[in-house]
Amino acid sequence: MPNSRRRSYIAVPVIIAVGSLAAGLFAGRNVSAATPADDAATQSLKTFSAIYEAVEKNFADEVKAEKSIYQGAIPAMLRTLDPHSNFYDPRAFQEMREGQRGEYFGVGMTVATRNSQTIVIAPFPGSPAAKAGVRPGDMIQMVNDKKTEGLTTTEVADLLRGQRGTKVQVQVGREGVDTPVVFNITRDAIPRFAVSGGFYVKPGVAFLKIENFSNENTSQEMEAKFKALGEKNLQGLVLDLRGNPGGLLNEGVAVAEHFLKKGDLIVFHHGRSSPNKNYTAKSDGAGRNYPVVVLVDRYSASAAEIVSGALQDHDRAWILGEPTFGKGLVQTVYPMGDNTALALTTAGYYTPSGRWIQRDYTNISFLDYYQHTNLDEKNLQDVKTTDSGRTVYGGGGITPDEKWEPAKPNPFQIAVRRKDAFFNFSAKYFGKRDTKLPSGWAPDQAVVTEFKTFLKEKEVEFTDADFTANQDWMRSELKREMYVAAFSTDESLGVQYEQDPMVLKAIESMPKAKELLGTAKNMLVKRMKAQESAPLVAKVR
Repeated sequence: MPNSRRRSYIAVPVIIAVGSLAAGLFAGRNVSAATPADDAATQSLKTFSAIYEAVEKNFADEVKAEKSIYQGAIPAMLRTLDPHSNFYDPRAFQEMREGQRGEYFGVGMTVATRNSQTIVIAPFPGSPAAKAGVRPGDMIQMVNDKKTEGLTTTEVADLLRGQRGTKVQVQVGREGVDTPVVFNITRDAIPRFAVSGGFYVKPGVAFLKIENFSNENTSQEMEAKFKALGEKNLQGLVLDLRGNPGGLLNEGVAVAEHFLKKGDLIVFHHGRSSPNKNYTAKSDGAGRNYPVVVLVDRYSASAAEIVSGALQDHDRAWILGEPTFGKGLVQTVYPMGDNTALALTTAGYYTPSGRWIQRDYTNISFLDYYQHTNLDEKNLQDVKTTDSGRTVYGGGGITPDEKWEPAKPNPFQIAVRRKDAFFNFSAKYFGKRDTKLPSGWAPDQAVVTEFKTFLKEKEVEFTDADFTANQDWMRSELKREMYVAAFSTDESLGVQYEQDPMVLKAIESMPKAKELLGTAKNMLVKRMKAQESAPLVAKVR
């Protein structure tokens, strides 16, 4: 298989249906010089074929190869290897490739199942759905002539997709409207952006969030955000990698390179059949001169850890949050037959200091591994230092320079969220109202009182004291949710991050990042002076 068809892909996998690729793995193999291992593999395959033939002929019901092999035999085989080797059936492989390209063709909205109904969570800004007038909370009843009752969100999403320029009719039910609302929408290219934010949270300090590295355009999107911000004027950056599951290795490298100087090692990897390869910054990054605070949590993984690990090892950024996921494995994606693909772990990767951050998965279930509840893991034998001599460890992800745990919600907040009250209230509020709101709008007391009545209608149990104590929280959440309908998801994200306690903490920690940057620059000057004086010492000798 040509190397050009392979990709280094590093992400925490979503648990998906997977399938058989035995023919692809063994096709073209030279068996003229068989080894005991070859003989064992051949015998095992013969046994598997015999068992499958017996099942296919004699099982009580019809046996579908796609289910029994794609979703059974091959996933079971891969689970004996590691938690990240994966198989993509045709649909999953198509979605992965669409994610890498950064676009697909459809109407452009997020849908989910709520109370057995397919609900619009939000249309994408500028999408055909948004232009047509689709709103958050709309219940999709029909797509063209097909009722959506009983369909999964995946099946509904498939109905909404189609070739660019084709039309699709969407019928929705809307809160407060007695008759269905019908939209005739023309499908178009829908971009999947990997980078959001790109605004100032205080004078001179910007906020940027990278959602994932799966998009081949991630680094380009980031560069475009910096251009729009006017990066030369930045006095600090909050780089949010929370919840980022990773993606393409090269995109992680490109993002890290933006903040480093030419020659800095970003990451290196090697494996049994994979030669050692170093990734270094090819030029001085445009963002190497201002302080950076990187936000991480337990779900920041793989490529996100490459970025945060490189910036930490070079003392380039102050890392704030929780210990990251701890995925130090690289998967190479091998396209197979029938539009399927194998993502196989082929190497381990190491941060510039040489630490391997992979968490141990040998003594726990894969489910426990994915949930990542133990945040105190580290390999005390894998001790390394940053450029300035700070101690860092492998074996447990990237340990932040400053730990920050999100505040736990109180019982009232939990009860309100369980009812999905903010989303449902916003849908009801705008049901018979115009969704336009004035710039800078915030919920007044009348809206808060209406929300209180809504909570009682939804049988949320609370006292007046509970309601009064949580007024600020409710106003913030109402503003964030209602901005989705009144403006866009982008505007809503701006509201969310401007009042995010962890973002505020990052701004407070910016002097620590500035001090770290100064230390790194001083170390560089000392090294340069040492290199300049080395020839003179040699001459004296």
